[in-house]
Amino acid sequence: MKPEITIGTRGSKLALWQANWVKSELLNKFPGFSAEIVIIKTKGDKILDVPLAKVGGKGLFVKEIEEALIGNHIDMAVHSMKDMPAELLDGLSIGAIPERENPCDVLISKNNFLLSQLPKKARVGTSSLRRLAQVKHVRPDLVILPLRGNLDTRIRKLDSGELDAIILAAAGVKRLGLENLIAEYLDEDIMLPAVGQGALCIEIRKDDYNIMKFADSLDHSVTRAVVMGERAFLKRLEGGCQIPIAGHGKAENKMFTISGLVADLEGKTIIKETLSGPLNSSESIGTALADKLLLRGAKEILENLTAL
Repeated sequence: MKPEITIGTRGSKLALWQANWVKSELLNKFPGFSAEIVIIKTKGDKILDVPLAKVGGKGLFVKEIEEALIGNHIDMAVHSMKDMPAELLDGLSIGAIPERENPCDVLISKNNFLLSQLPKKARVGTSSLRRLAQVKHVRPDLVILPLRGNLDTRIRKLDSGELDAIILAAAGVKRLGLENLIAEYLDEDIMLPAVGQGALCIEIRKDDYNIMKFADSLDHSVTRAVVMGERAFLKRLEGGCQIPIAGHGKAENKMFTISGLVADLEGKTIIKETLSGPLNSSESIGTALADKLLLRGAKEILENLTAL
């Protein structure tokens, strides 16, 4: 009999691209394999008229999918790693982290202006407090406006004249074949990426050994080590969508280097540090980096933000 696996995902064009990519990879690796994609609507998909930071809670784009996984309604879930809470629900695990796409943020703008070329009071759209704080730090003269919806919706707001520029994750833009729209790849000195940005998370049940072997075939060991280091950093800071936190790791010659930052909402105070060590100790290095930031004043920023 053919193994039949159900893959849970959100219904956006990007989410479906990601789920279909996973399905295609599994079909290539396991002849006779068959899979069905199940679309699940999350809280984050239903509430589109409120900025993410004001919706509140963690796991806005994953909770309902995780509940379907726990309830055995699906066998495997495909998420964008940057949407994943620092802690998973009991009974679930990260079955695989495939090789990462470009983790950077990009600017799409009228007339292909770079961030430095945007006129004063240009309207820049972003759904992320992390992006908002970092843009305000380098260009406090710009007007930052909340931007929700899928990639097509965001680009339409630029085309309609509502916005002068938008900031998006490079990975999503590239995966949907819209790379030609990119005006600028934002250097991480200006815009440090979100934890896990550009990576996929294939989530499974901890005790489902049958599904585990399929998921394991998609895992990229170096990407996993890097991303788990970033997630350890996030977990130590107890960060969510309501807080401007960024963390980006790299691997080279079995060494792991991670940069992380915490900022206030106006981008006036940015606390940033970098730490390196052996790749096989990435999680402890991520945690140590978070501790450095906390000692340098990130604790006060986080306490002030969570009190709002």
